[in-house]
Amino acid sequence: MSADGLRWSLLNAGPDLRTQILSFPRLLSNSGTRQSVIDAVLLSDAELDHIVGLLSLRETQPISLYCTERVFEWVFETNPVFGALIQPERFRRINLNNHSPAPIGDGQLRGEAIFVEGKVPSFVRQSSHSLVGSTVAYKMVDTRNGSSMIHVPAIRSISEELIESIARCDCLLFDGSFWTDDEMARLGIGNRTAWSMGHIPISGPAGSLGRLSHLSVRKIYTHINNTNPILDEGSLERRTVEEAGWEVAEDAMDFSV
Repeated sequence: MSADGLRWSLLNAGPDLRTQILSFPRLLSNSGTRQSVIDAVLLSDAELDHIVGLLSLRETQPISLYCTERVFEWVFETNPVFGALIQPERFRRINLNNHSPAPIGDGQLRGEAIFVEGKVPSFVRQSSHSLVGSTVAYKMVDTRNGSSMIHVPAIRSISEELIESIARCDCLLFDGSFWTDDEMARLGIGNRTAWSMGHIPISGPAGSLGRLSHLSVRKIYTHINNTNPILDEGSLERRTVEEAGWEVAEDAMDFSV
């Protein structure tokens, strides 16, 4: 994300972050050094597919790292590998609280963390941890023109409060991981449900398609698992989401709000 096209913020840092950076020239430094145009990284949770890319960020200037107290505990305080990253010259940690807007990067963007229902990451062995702050959606606002979006890459259920927040935004990036709750089991490649992995399915009476399609904002499904039939452009499921006013994200998608 960027307000001016010069300084950029990342929503999560996945394992293919280096490939993503190399494929997007505006994220590459023109100085020939380890200086970076990346100002900030915002973590929505502690899942490995959202954090391991932090190990690839080797810039010399510090980067602002936004996360909740719970995510910081799971990722950095108890993990010596990620703990080594938290140095003043690498990351400036900024703790997020529920519905507490904060300037992002150079301040032209403002971010607000909205706590949503999540789960304990698989690498956290203690079962007594509270889930408060384990997963957040981000509401991002361009302070220059007031345009806004909400980013929800993982969520187990949709609250009325979240629906109200989405309705006041211009664009929604939402968890499209699975079409059905039992998708993995039906395909014979796992026995975990979408819900147990922290994702609400798209279909069904409580799914995101039924709960959110009435909203008159730009709606984009992202974070799509390779088992999800909406990836097939000729499928009934793909036609169903498009007829309901949704877009399906794809690699190298680039848009303005």
